[in-house]
Amino acid sequence: MTPYTITIIGAGTMGGGIATVCLQSGLSVALYDPDPSALARARARIAKRNDEEALKRLRLGNDLASAVAGADYVLEAAPERLELKRTLFKQLDSLAPAQAVLASNTSQHSVTALAAETKRPEKVLGMHWFNPPEKMALIEIVLALQTSADTLALTEQLAATCGKTSVVVKDRQGFVTTRALAALLSEAMKMVEEGVASARDIDTAVKLGLNHPMGPLELADYVGLDTMLLICESLTEALGERFRPTQTLRKLVEAGKLGRKSGEGFYRYDAPR
Repeated sequence: MTPYTITIIGAGTMGGGIATVCLQSGLSVALYDPDPSALARARARIAKRNDEEALKRLRLGNDLASAVAGADYVLEAAPERLELKRTLFKQLDSLAPAQAVLASNTSQHSVTALAAETKRPEKVLGMHWFNPPEKMALIEIVLALQTSADTLALTEQLAATCGKTSVVVKDRQGFVTTRALAALLSEAMKMVEEGVASARDIDTAVKLGLNHPMGPLELADYVGLDTMLLICESLTEALGERFRPTQTLRKLVEAGKLGRKSGEGFYRYDAPR
């Protein structure tokens, strides 16, 4: 049975997009973020894609206890920092209804480690959406060590209700898509540093030669170079040197050139998004 009320923790790019899709799919949504300005931006995004009737099913707030009260399903979409997510899952376990599933939108971190922060590990799993959630068709469902069959079935039904195709993966660092993506993006950044070709020519070669909708460096800018740096550092720690971030990536992040969201990364953009 599809959960009727979903609470989304984090009103950033992913949280706001997921909330949009859930409302379009007939669910009631509570969207939490400690930053009121993030909530305001998310609401503006949601309002562009939902009518007034759907917006009546949206509740915004910066009080965590109120946000999760009555939730059937809680989806954490906070920044990709494991300790932050651990802390959140401990809080969510104490605040959310006992029957609620606790899911993480993490693209790479151990879901089993998050489950260990709770007293309901059988109700914890990963539900990894893709950016932008309104357009991307895939959800990776990540099984923690103790995830129950009922929790998996409920999440598969939720994905289907939202019009998404889901795949089930084991809880291994980077799962499937992040690991493959980080390898491609890291290699493209190395080619830029080695002077093999310009960023634009590398992207053109991958798009036309490999039939990708976006080039790897365009995609890195879209994801956010700060996010890519965190991912590459975590994968390097878990899987070895092949994922070590390049100096170019580090320096761009240090300079605040984070891609589309800051207006500049490997490319320049007319305005931040």
